[in-house]
Amino acid sequence: MKKRYLEIMDTTLRDGEQTSGVSFSATEKLTLAKLLLDELKVDRIEVASARVSEGELDAVKQITSWAKTQKCLNRIEVLTFVDGGVSLEWMKKAGAKVQNLLTKGSLNHLTHQLKKTPRQHFNAIEKVVKQAKQQRVETNVYLEDWSNGMRNSKEYVFEYLDFLATQPIKRVLLPDTLGVITYAETFDFLSEIIERYPKIHFDFHGHNDYDLGVANIMEAVKAGVNGLHLTVNGMGERAGNAPMASAIAVINDFLPEVKINVNEKSLFKVSKLVSAFTGISIPANKPIVGDSVFTQTAGIHADGDSKNNLYFSNLMPERFGRKRKYALGKMSGKANIQKNLQELGLTLNDEDLKKVTARIIELGDKKERVTKDDLPYIISDVLDTDYQQKVFVKSYVLTHAKGLQPSTTLSLEIKGKLYEENASGDGQYDAFMNALHKIYKSRKLELPQLVDYAVRIPPGSNSDALCETIITWESADGKEFVSRGLDSDQTVSAIKATEKMLNII
Repeated sequence: MKKRYLEIMDTTLRDGEQTSGVSFSATEKLTLAKLLLDELKVDRIEVASARVSEGELDAVKQITSWAKTQKCLNRIEVLTFVDGGVSLEWMKKAGAKVQNLLTKGSLNHLTHQLKKTPRQHFNAIEKVVKQAKQQRVETNVYLEDWSNGMRNSKEYVFEYLDFLATQPIKRVLLPDTLGVITYAETFDFLSEIIERYPKIHFDFHGHNDYDLGVANIMEAVKAGVNGLHLTVNGMGERAGNAPMASAIAVINDFLPEVKINVNEKSLFKVSKLVSAFTGISIPANKPIVGDSVFTQTAGIHADGDSKNNLYFSNLMPERFGRKRKYALGKMSGKANIQKNLQELGLTLNDEDLKKVTARIIELGDKKERVTKDDLPYIISDVLDTDYQQKVFVKSYVLTHAKGLQPSTTLSLEIKGKLYEENASGDGQYDAFMNALHKIYKSRKLELPQLVDYAVRIPPGSNSDALCETIITWESADGKEFVSRGLDSDQTVSAIKATEKMLNII
């Protein structure tokens, strides 16, 4: 079966810019325009609304100037208005050659916003289209509020389309402006229109107010539309537009009757850049582009992946230039940890793996976030215990108040016996050590001298879970030794390192 070609038009730079608080600079628009056309390889981009501002005019000038050198000026589109040719004059200054003319697709909008009859509206549109042709500007026509038009004034929509069929236009753009129709309505409305007007090129422009954007574009394609309008990260007014990444994955996997030109591997890169330019973060669970959508958390899933890829689907991360990850936390099993160890080139025996797993689960219970880069430090901390523990830091209270010296109350268990002391110091850890010295002095025991104290976080880690404290001690006979502690709190990691020292001596 011969596949039908489906155009993908990206409107991130126009409709996506209607996201609350978002405004691209001219440089950002040019950068994204190049990336969308050259790397993501969408067919067309809608870059601006005419007459908005001088900054918008400058941005479009830069884009069209670049597009001329690349011989792709016909892929750059601008939203225009039925305004007697004012928008066309703006386009002339901007160097653009394709207008997307905004008109009324529902009788409700026409009657109450424009206060015109259908014939008056059509006559005004005809004049603009004629002017555009004279200026060698290609015209596409938006039927604003088309979806409500089909619901409530279908006769008007068909009267309008009858008129457009007589005009020298290239495409008719059908928007679900308020994101209100269901996927069943999308299919029914578009099927009826496409059957009635088989020679007209129709685009569907979906919004996401009910989170039906992707479902609606699926049904639009099944109904036979020739093009789709999408935005990167689903940006747009209110709940946004149908999202580019999800839509492309759905088309490639579930709609074999069409072919598209979009490069899947660039979806993640473009998504990240748009997020950086707008300051709007991508939800971690956003399909295809979210940080955690290719991360297995449950240990049983990691185990299944090792056994014939039981938890893999067609959504392989490599398709989108990404990698599968295995989360480390309280849901982690040994399989998750082994997957991360393999990436680091490390191996552990079963006993040591159990110890490391238990430590990661403990951190997860404390709602700490552990990453692959933390693993060597956890291993070092957990396995640095070649002694029988006889000394336990049972409890402590660390206080720090403005104008007062930090103090610590410490409860220590030595060979089953509890000792408690309180002391102040120059800092919380100094106060802790002073309390510890009191306890050991009462038992007529000496503590080694602290000669070096270093704190570090795992290099490359973006974790908020861990810092490692490395303390070098010198015993009475002049020998030095090191103990390490690991925790999300710097003082606590130092205390853990000290507890290890107490057991070593």
